[in-house]
Amino acid sequence: MSQTSHTPRMLEGVRVLDFTQYVAGPTVTRMMAELGAEIIKVEQTPGGDPSRQIPVFKNRRSIYYLQHNRGKKSLCVDFSKPETIDMLHDLVKTVDIVVENYGPGVMKKRQLDYEALSKIHPKLIMLSISAFGRTGPLSDKVGFDLIAQAFSGLMHMTGEPDRPPQFVNMAIADVNAGVHGFASLGYALFHRDRTGRGQYIDIAMVDALYHMHEANVQFCANAKSEFNPIRCGTHNKGLAPYGVFKGAEGWIAILAGDLQWAGLPRAMGREDLIEDPRFSETRNRAKHSDELVALVEAWMATQESDQAILDALAEQRVPCAPVLSVRDTLTHPHFIAREMVRKVPDAGIDHDVTIPGFPIKFSENKELPELWTATRGQDNGEVLKAALGYTDEQIQSLEQQGVIQAAQAS
Repeated sequence: MSQTSHTPRMLEGVRVLDFTQYVAGPTVTRMMAELGAEIIKVEQTPGGDPSRQIPVFKNRRSIYYLQHNRGKKSLCVDFSKPETIDMLHDLVKTVDIVVENYGPGVMKKRQLDYEALSKIHPKLIMLSISAFGRTGPLSDKVGFDLIAQAFSGLMHMTGEPDRPPQFVNMAIADVNAGVHGFASLGYALFHRDRTGRGQYIDIAMVDALYHMHEANVQFCANAKSEFNPIRCGTHNKGLAPYGVFKGAEGWIAILAGDLQWAGLPRAMGREDLIEDPRFSETRNRAKHSDELVALVEAWMATQESDQAILDALAEQRVPCAPVLSVRDTLTHPHFIAREMVRKVPDAGIDHDVTIPGFPIKFSENKELPELWTATRGQDNGEVLKAALGYTDEQIQSLEQQGVIQAAQAS
């Protein structure tokens, strides 16, 4: 939808200098762009953000890049030139926030770290996202999503217990850290409004994933006897029913705790199982999980379709869901109704492209803005004129010196 209301967007008037690439950092600023922030994305010559080269492509435009960088102005610079750093220092004075996710030491080497920038702009809020954080014995270690999944314990908890650990085949560490960063900046702005002070925010992908252990850490650290959590495969070993069941056509996830347990036997037409000593209590159901799974899957095999199974479970208020493929989600009425399958226009493509929708539903600013994705360096002149008052002659001189660079496509 287009924004038609005259109500100001929540981050309207907030200017962000964005030194990010790939996923984690761009997640922060793409969410801010949806709320009306002005995002100036600083890209590095000659190629810009490397994610511009990630498929799929339409008219030589990366849809991957488009998804993560809509609504951002592109300023493309050569960091090796001292004039670039001087220009960026001047630009920092005009912004509220700096976001970066470069490797360890890169921003300091360029004199763009918080220590340097806070001297120029004491009220500046700066956010860094990295694999292991900017402090600690591993702060100089580089890493991507996969590395964070491994080190955080997430990978150890994913897969079959007698098989190798498995990674989650989506950028869960990157995006999770990015959403943490997005949230933290709202509070930092609130804090600055109350105190007048800026600050530095350090977010590690490993920390953000580690924080997601809702029970594993406390179980392992506090159990009376030694307890080592490990991946459990398709069915939880401590609770039942809790897992993925073979349906009539595909796979169905069920999690029924004590309050929901009786609904499952009722849905199956097996009310005798409610008080069966094997299943009547939580511990007994876990102990006899294999037997319970066999009974449930035998019932499912008699049903005409997965939808019939889901309807029977839903009638008894048993928490369940089909295991959808990504392709399944594209046409599912719920995702469409929630605007999570989102079609957006792009100036370089002659038709709308489909991306995931915005996950937060505010009662204010319900309609999402119309955002566009810049080509590399497309906004060099606009940014330097509006923020720093540069003339056309100054901009032309910077282009001739190679300080800034623009591309006509990609």
